[in-house]
Amino acid sequence: MSKFLTFSCNLEKFIDDLQVKLQHNNERIETLLKQENKSYKNFVKPLQMMEEELEHFFTPLSHLNSVNNSEKTQEVYTQSIPIITEYSTKISQNIAIYKAYKTIAENEKTTLNYEQKRVLELNIQHFELSGAHLDEKTKARLQEINIRKSELSNDFSQNILDATNAFECIIEDEADVKGIPASDLESAKFEEEGKTKYKFTLQMPSYIAYMTYGQNREIRQKLYEAYVSRAPQNAAIIDELLALRQEMSELLGFNNYAEYSLATKMAPAPEKALEFLESLLDNSVEQAKKELEQLQESAPHTLESFDTAYYSEILKKAQYEIDEEEYRPYFEQKSVVNGMMDFLEKLFAIKFELQEETLWHEKAYAYHIYENEKLKAKIYFDLEARDSKRGGAWMSNWQAHCSDEAGKEQLASAFIVCNFPPSSDTNPSLLRHDDVVTLFHEMGHGIHHLLSNVNENEVSGVNGVEWDAVEFPSQFLENFAYEPHVLKMFAKHHKTGEVLSDEMIEKLVRAKNFLSAMGMLRQLEFSIFDLQLHTKLYKGDEVQNLLNSIREKTALIPTPDYNKFQNGFSHIFAGGYAAGYYSYKWAEVLSADAFYAVVDEGIFESQTALKYRDIILHGGGAKSMQDLYIELMGREADTAQLLRLNGIGV
Repeated sequence: MSKFLTFSCNLEKFIDDLQVKLQHNNERIETLLKQENKSYKNFVKPLQMMEEELEHFFTPLSHLNSVNNSEKTQEVYTQSIPIITEYSTKISQNIAIYKAYKTIAENEKTTLNYEQKRVLELNIQHFELSGAHLDEKTKARLQEINIRKSELSNDFSQNILDATNAFECIIEDEADVKGIPASDLESAKFEEEGKTKYKFTLQMPSYIAYMTYGQNREIRQKLYEAYVSRAPQNAAIIDELLALRQEMSELLGFNNYAEYSLATKMAPAPEKALEFLESLLDNSVEQAKKELEQLQESAPHTLESFDTAYYSEILKKAQYEIDEEEYRPYFEQKSVVNGMMDFLEKLFAIKFELQEETLWHEKAYAYHIYENEKLKAKIYFDLEARDSKRGGAWMSNWQAHCSDEAGKEQLASAFIVCNFPPSSDTNPSLLRHDDVVTLFHEMGHGIHHLLSNVNENEVSGVNGVEWDAVEFPSQFLENFAYEPHVLKMFAKHHKTGEVLSDEMIEKLVRAKNFLSAMGMLRQLEFSIFDLQLHTKLYKGDEVQNLLNSIREKTALIPTPDYNKFQNGFSHIFAGGYAAGYYSYKWAEVLSADAFYAVVDEGIFESQTALKYRDIILHGGGAKSMQDLYIELMGREADTAQLLRLNGIGV
């Protein structure tokens, strides 16, 4: 029998099967609650595994809706959202479960291990943040809010996907595609009425290609305007979401949603997180202004937002003699994936083994992971862009490492999804170095989940990890995509097999922090906007006015009025980053500090790397990341390493 679940999803029967499963779960909960002497073993563990099994069932649908989106997946997913949300909300507000957890935590505090204590601690906190201790009328309203929030987030995401797929820019004049890389041109080219034409879209590989290399400024502006003005109907969704979040926070006893969000994070309060962001801004803004002056010198006219990628590429070539297109033949997708695995095998003493199986798409594939010659986990890859796939890159977990009620070990599994240039029989998928970094980033999340040794699924892998620490392992790993020893493991020309030269690697490393302060300001703009947006109720024009006020300090190039960035800010309106986008930078402090410790020890000779595996990766969310980090380094993180990593002030 397979150690892992078989990927399948019957869309025709899904809703019926879901309702049957939830009815069975509700009956099981009632039976468990009727027990006289509730304990961790006879109450908490069965509830945990019941939720784990529901995750096993539901994940394939949410995965398909993201990677093979169709009218049918949309229909079934949309129908399932209120059903699953109502069920989850009822459980999270069930006062009997809440009281049982509190009683068990008190009665068994001397016999439970730290993993079990963490499960109870987080569950009790979760119940209180869900309003379990409140009156029935308030709980009913919170349930309504949760269902509506889920529906709105799904609509927000779908609107962006629909708007992205609806736009295309057809170019007929060869002069307008001069300078576009050959591989991107090949993807854009089509024949119509005996004439060669080129189609550019808002899909990221296509959009980035023209914004970076397209010489026609009018076309760049057309693409940029289409991209930043997508899904205007999302403005109304934002207003409703913000109102619901504020109402929910007040019902739960918080002044605002930012306070509610940070209750489960490392940062002690919204004010502290904002201070952290503002200090980074103060340390970065002068260097960013100098970078912009250099960029402006490379342009024959005043720079506008749709010019920066194009002239950045020109300046980058001038300063570092770097042409990204010269690098892409060395970053053939399969070679990069295989090389990354070789690197991980050496760094963490693990092993990958390709599996033969049919998955949801012909371009998807899977590996088993072994540690100490023992089967440890399974990882799925789906890396190429297509129309039916949501944009961006992400890791999503399916199974968590744990022991079930009978003490039998369950192994972990997870998905790595990216949107790299599609390959064909005649055209390989050649990556930009940024794509390589993205792959390493998502793989950092993946191995964090998959290498867990924790036996309680709710705090195993990425489960239970504070939101502002969850990016630490991904950022830690992505930094190695610039290390010469690592690059040489996979940066080989896809035709000749020639390894990327030392000179080209040196240029790439030197260019790593090209315009890094400007990039820092952009991320800080998003983070500060997100946090401030959730400190009180903003609505209508107030949302745009807030963003404009932040841009006065962060946006060194004036932003056009038609730029409605917020309408596409999926991270906070369709993802889990609301009042938490700052966590990318918060976690980067940890990642930069740990990364330099490994590099200073020679990477493959590093004892810190093995300790990182044994403490951070094996440890999952069973302890606070603050405690795990001090266990790893023997001290708190050195925040100065963050600026060093970005080449700011050094």
